[in-house]
Amino acid sequence: MCFPRTFPAALVTDVARRLETGGADELWIIEDCFYTAGPSLSAAALSVSERLTVGLGILPAVARTAAVTAMEIATLCALGPGRFLPGIGHGVQAWMGQMGVRPKSPLTALEEVTVAVGRLLAGEAVTMDGRTVHLDDVKLDAPPADVPPILLGVQGPKSLALAGRVAGGVVLAEPASPSYVRAAVQHAGAPEGFVVAAFSAICVRGDRKAAYEWSAPWLAGLIEQKNPALPALPFYDDLLRRYAESGVPGLVSMPTDWWQELGPIGTLDDAATHLDALEAAGVHHVGLFPDPEVEHGLPQLEHVLALANR
Repeated sequence: MCFPRTFPAALVTDVARRLETGGADELWIIEDCFYTAGPSLSAAALSVSERLTVGLGILPAVARTAAVTAMEIATLCALGPGRFLPGIGHGVQAWMGQMGVRPKSPLTALEEVTVAVGRLLAGEAVTMDGRTVHLDDVKLDAPPADVPPILLGVQGPKSLALAGRVAGGVVLAEPASPSYVRAAVQHAGAPEGFVVAAFSAICVRGDRKAAYEWSAPWLAGLIEQKNPALPALPFYDDLLRRYAESGVPGLVSMPTDWWQELGPIGTLDDAATHLDALEAAGVHHVGLFPDPEVEHGLPQLEHVLALANR
């Protein structure tokens, strides 16, 4: 399950406990400017669990220095040895601009930060003088004994190719359909041992139509925003045509297999079908994204647990 940016910070320990005792394997923390801080929430979740894997998706590459990012990751690895997965990404460039840290080349900045953080976590003394990263003989006092793969939260072909070159895997934002997962891994070059984490927006109801009615406006927003994951859908052209002709009601009446491709949306069995397809596409870790409003999103935790125990 994902812990949305809009959930109150104090709720994270209860969610982590409920997931662990209920049999779920993972909790993914979301960090977006200017909401709650990902490392703090991750630390809280790790401290109240013994088995739960906690993923952080994602730390903006330039919001912290590379050395501080490495310190954060190393500390979290110490709090939950073998249970923490760090994600780093470009961050929303408008937000980076608001903080005065927007790089001239986000791709170069992400590469420099990823390489520097990886070397620091490996225990190296690092000296770098790049466009973004400047380090003078920096070495972590307590690098993690078990270094986790650094996952890049990226979408575009160039950034995915970068992930394949310098990172241990990717975090794919929702809607991470199986078709999009396969395309993303190919853009990354499908390196051996490449770790794939995928976010999927969950909406489970007893009645399919109710789930589709709830989710259709969300899908319409993705279409309007020209979401980069959508063109990988095998029915993408038909989807655009349906939306252009019939709007949101046309999305509600889409075929069930289209919805199953898009996410764990519909009945519990539909959600299970989507998760099985993600696994078949090569996904190793899944973060199910509930509704951002607590009153609607938190009840989805019971469906997450039902899926974890199926």
